[in-house]
Amino acid sequence: MRTTGLRAVFAAVLLVLAGCAAPTAAPGGDAQPATPDPDREGFADPDQDVLGWEDGYWYDEPIAVDQSDGLNDSEMDAYVARGMARVEHLRQLEFDERVPVNVISRADYRRDSANNSGSADSEFNRWNDQVWEALFITGESTGSASAISETTGSSVLGFYSPSADEIKIVTSSTDEPTIDNTTLIHELVHALQDQHFDLTDARFRGETQDGDLAIDGIVEGDARYVEQQYVDQCAAGTWDCVVTPAAGGSGGGSGGGGPNLGILLTIYQPYSDGPVYVHDLYEQGGWEAVNDALRNPPVSSEQTIHVTDESPRPISFADEGTNGWTTFPGQGVEGSDTVGEASMFSMFWYQARTSGAETVRVQSILDTTSEYDTYNYDAAPSNGWANDRLFPYRNEAGAETEYGYVWVTEWDTDGDAQEFHDAYLNILSAHDATQRDDGIYVIEDGSFNDAFRVVRTGDRVVIVNGPAPADVDEIRPGLAG
Repeated sequence: MRTTGLRAVFAAVLLVLAGCAAPTAAPGGDAQPATPDPDREGFADPDQDVLGWEDGYWYDEPIAVDQSDGLNDSEMDAYVARGMARVEHLRQLEFDERVPVNVISRADYRRDSANNSGSADSEFNRWNDQVWEALFITGESTGSASAISETTGSSVLGFYSPSADEIKIVTSSTDEPTIDNTTLIHELVHALQDQHFDLTDARFRGETQDGDLAIDGIVEGDARYVEQQYVDQCAAGTWDCVVTPAAGGSGGGSGGGGPNLGILLTIYQPYSDGPVYVHDLYEQGGWEAVNDALRNPPVSSEQTIHVTDESPRPISFADEGTNGWTTFPGQGVEGSDTVGEASMFSMFWYQARTSGAETVRVQSILDTTSEYDTYNYDAAPSNGWANDRLFPYRNEAGAETEYGYVWVTEWDTDGDAQEFHDAYLNILSAHDATQRDDGIYVIEDGSFNDAFRVVRTGDRVVIVNGPAPADVDEIRPGLAG
């Protein structure tokens, strides 16, 4: 698993990001009041499968489901069938087949997630460690794979598996499972997407971290947009909605090391900005415009943050590593990753929260401008992103392998580059970095105790990292002097 790629719904643990409750979900789309058709003779079955009817249930039909003692098989069947009918009605697409819904314990989910992460010493994880370290989100003492696994393991309520064509609900009680309405609806939308657009297709797998977030912007944005329409129908009392017990078994649960808020904020960006992006598409061209975006997903998180079709600026790179310093040519795109605007925002927000770096106002995350937006990922130090390529490096010449990186960032204007440059130096300052006569910054202690060179040239900022100042010059000698 990269940073994303998991079609999942996250628990209320997200609220700790801002220290207060998230905004109430708002209505959207073209959902019409659910008025029963008098010609149906109550809720009679149609002669053929139609939108808004599935497996014997209409979208506005009451069902006898009580989750106070968990869902039995018949209740589960009715709950899922009516949920499918409601997704059809809201999304205006027909399910081709019934969607299986199974439950998995949180302990099993955590175990599977950890197993899927692979060995901490795998080449990919060592490469990815440098990506998250460059973002000042996981330090040298914490592996990125375990941090990501712990974050999702404590936060995921359920997920749809395109390879298995089924929904899995993560619960603390597999014998008496409960399912929150929004979790079920959200994952049913993913099942509907898969049946119509094939979520296993290569276009839904990003080559980079930012590519993953961008693709999830349309996939998760579509699901969240429909979910919000559903919430509005329940809140208005227009639809009969199954009550989830307050202490329902699908909650986050305990155990594990808990979420890393920097990773959590990064992964959550598609869930926050995606609905805004989808709403804009819908307003311009209805559901067909959303369908077109699923056929041709966005390519950067910048596009979903700012609702734009601006394309990233190409970045060329030539390796200059000397004295044993090499890239990871078999990983990412020619050894590089692109973290993108969303991940950069998370870096600044996380460092402002954890180290006191004056880069982004912590409370600005709640300054949203759209009724569909949960958090605001637009901030001066990361705004104006044009592209970036982050090249992790390694040196296996000594007794122990050492690591570093070159991070090339491009910005729309010289001013945008200067804002990023200055905010990044504020992070170094917050970690008590000292600047040497040759311009290299050194952090002596802590999880990020390394050497850094930060150079701005016009609208480009290049950051070079290594264990010591000499390593920085060996990794990128062209910036020395």
